[in-house]
Amino acid sequence: MGKNNNTEGRLRYNILTTIVYIIGIILIIQLFNLQIIHGAEYREESNSRLTRESVLKAARGSIKDRTGVELVTTDTKYSVEIYSTKVDDTTLNNSIKKFIEILENNEDEFIDNLPIEIDPFKFTQETEEEQKNWKKNNDIDENFSAKDAFNALKQKYEITEEDNTLARKIMAVRYEITRNGYSSTKSVKIANNISDTSAVQIREQNAKLSGMNVTTEPTVSYTSGSLASHVLGYVGAISESEYETRKDTYRNDDVIGKDGIQYVLEDYLKGTDGVKQVDMTVDGAITSEYISKEAVAGSDVILTLDANLQKVAEEALKQNIEDIANGKYGDKHDAKAGAVVVMDINSGEVLAMASYPDYNPEKFSEEYSEDNTGRYTNRAISSAYPPGSTFKMAVATAALDTGEITTKTRINDTGVYPYSYHPVCWYYRNYRSGHGYLNVTQALKYSCNYFFYEMGYRLGIDKIAEYASKYGLGKRTGIELTGEASGTLASTAYAESINYTWYLADTLAASIGQSYNEFTPIQMARYISMIANGGKNVDVTLIKSIINSDGSEVPKEDVENYIDNKLGTKNEVEEDLNISEENLQAIRQGMKGVTSEAGGTAYSYFTDLDMVIAGKTGSAQTQDEDIVHGWFSGFAPYENPEIAVVVLIEGAGSGGYTAYTAKQIIEEYFGMNSEEITEDKTAESSLESVR
Repeated sequence: MGKNNNTEGRLRYNILTTIVYIIGIILIIQLFNLQIIHGAEYREESNSRLTRESVLKAARGSIKDRTGVELVTTDTKYSVEIYSTKVDDTTLNNSIKKFIEILENNEDEFIDNLPIEIDPFKFTQETEEEQKNWKKNNDIDENFSAKDAFNALKQKYEITEEDNTLARKIMAVRYEITRNGYSSTKSVKIANNISDTSAVQIREQNAKLSGMNVTTEPTVSYTSGSLASHVLGYVGAISESEYETRKDTYRNDDVIGKDGIQYVLEDYLKGTDGVKQVDMTVDGAITSEYISKEAVAGSDVILTLDANLQKVAEEALKQNIEDIANGKYGDKHDAKAGAVVVMDINSGEVLAMASYPDYNPEKFSEEYSEDNTGRYTNRAISSAYPPGSTFKMAVATAALDTGEITTKTRINDTGVYPYSYHPVCWYYRNYRSGHGYLNVTQALKYSCNYFFYEMGYRLGIDKIAEYASKYGLGKRTGIELTGEASGTLASTAYAESINYTWYLADTLAASIGQSYNEFTPIQMARYISMIANGGKNVDVTLIKSIINSDGSEVPKEDVENYIDNKLGTKNEVEEDLNISEENLQAIRQGMKGVTSEAGGTAYSYFTDLDMVIAGKTGSAQTQDEDIVHGWFSGFAPYENPEIAVVVLIEGAGSGGYTAYTAKQIIEEYFGMNSEEITEDKTAESSLESVR
């Protein structure tokens, strides 16, 4: 048995040894073939071909309205990048010259950040300090003039063109390459958004264009120009400070959200870049390309906005402002700006948010960079205004809920209030008499100042402020945008914070929406929504959902936590109003009288509207006695309300004039046939103080 085992063992050993020898011989033959027979050929091929990694840009996610209409999308554009190759300066300059010729023949442009102009020679930097730093960073004598610096760069880049215009173009591309530091494996972008024709010609003439490669790149596109510009925001080139904190996920030539939803949801909208391999000869000719890592598109953001309603809101607001300025409703007023908010009264979803003037986000940098008209300010959330008579519902709420009055209590408006500085009702200014005896519903309908002076006298400012605060006035809504203002709620606490002594006169003024009261249109929309829905708190929002590129939906809780971390803001109203339905109904009936009953301050504007709605106008005085802001705040329909509509026009002259915009919005939302309002020029539209 032992002898047989030894024999079998030796046999296995011999077989294994033979196999090892055979494999070794095969490897030696293959090495001989590679190194001796074909060595020169493979070395030549290796030396003449390099593989570069190129970034495959991911498309940003789309931004859509609640029905799926794309407001922001991604178009594919062509760009040109360049790698360092083993060619001399003369060959490189000739390649750039050919590249520029192709672009200019097709009316395309290359990237030009060279801070020197010619004819005449001058630096484009604004300060001498900036010029000095630039010269230092580019190894140029700090005493050199623009012409001297130009000639120094011309010599550095070995540009031999005598025509300075052409020389400067070549220099601009060379400067871009130097500024961003290209290499044989790292490219520098030298042209953006070139035409299909240029892209084809560059690819066809690739052998003459050393190191240049045409890439496809997603570009943010706004489908409807300036529509919802203050909500959507804009993107721009990533700044040095932004890049420093994001080097792990961004390149220095990336775009990034700068404002609006583009900024707030940047982390969702930005996709993940892929990688493309580019095989290129040492003199810069491309031999092949292939994708080694696919790009992943960003997530789509679905907003609560309705694109059609948004369009009507913006157009109506703009037309309304122009009509006021042109005197369509009587006297001309210096109306130039305004805002609109349309809100679902139950969910708090913002269906439309307009701010005028607006801007085109796609052309932000080239057209508006030095604009000082305030067109970038989202007046719907960032600007606070005295509410005027639209504040009277909050005062009525306080008076009814505290029991200072009941729905049947009647106050006799004699025209001149007997206390403090003896303020008068607007009615007295026009007719030299008061409204007579009014209950709270009638006082709202006729916007009787005397009635609310009396409410202020009985309640005191802090009780009014308590109830106004429950409506969210003077508090941020937590909407998912930057720059939301808190506004100001008049109170003794606020007066103390500014070292002001509070007087009865201040309470009287505050009770009709003046004094220190200043609220944003978005706050006013929440306030009106709570009146309409029975006093329930609403969680104001612009974001309906976020859908990942694989079709999955981001959990609501994740989105809310992300927003909280990004903005640090939340809805500052946490509880329902808890007021009796009888008292709220008395307030709503007063608002119905404003728009739907003869004698109401906005009745003439809604006589032909085929729906009963509720509203309140406000003509709010400012520190400049010649400027009166106009408000309309209401809800529709009166029975089973669905939406709150708030319109603010700076310098409107009268709150009634803003009803044009509100009417157009209501007609669009409820599918009515929109017809131009025929204003009743005989209807009373005088201003008084505020109503």
